[in-house]
Amino acid sequence: MKGGKGASRVMGRGGMNPNDLMRQVQKMQQEMERIQGETAQEVVNVTSGGGMVQLAINGALEVQSIKLAPEVVDPDDVEMLQDLIVAAVNEGIQKAQAMMSGRMAALTGGLGIPGL
Repeated sequence: MKGGKGASRVMGRGGMNPNDLMRQVQKMQQEMERIQGETAQEVVNVTSGGGMVQLAINGALEVQSIKLAPEVVDPDDVEMLQDLIVAAVNEGIQKAQAMMSGRMAALTGGLGIPGL
């Protein structure tokens, strides 16, 4: 019934009830928050320089630890150590972001929502 009295369901675009859509969005938002919280606690481990630099970073992109092999600490070549640390941090960030993106993609089912 178009616009008449007694129409029990209000349909949105595509025939979906707006209230049902809102409930689905809220459920997805709660699931996203759960995944973000869990992923923030998970730690990704990476190395650079053939294991000379070891880095642990969590899903919230917080560096948990950096371990250096004694032989990589050369006062005459500080630049190499700096480069190895930067490489490890960048790889850690990329892996942590990929972990979060993969979990979010599984949730959204490829809905094409930007930023997820």
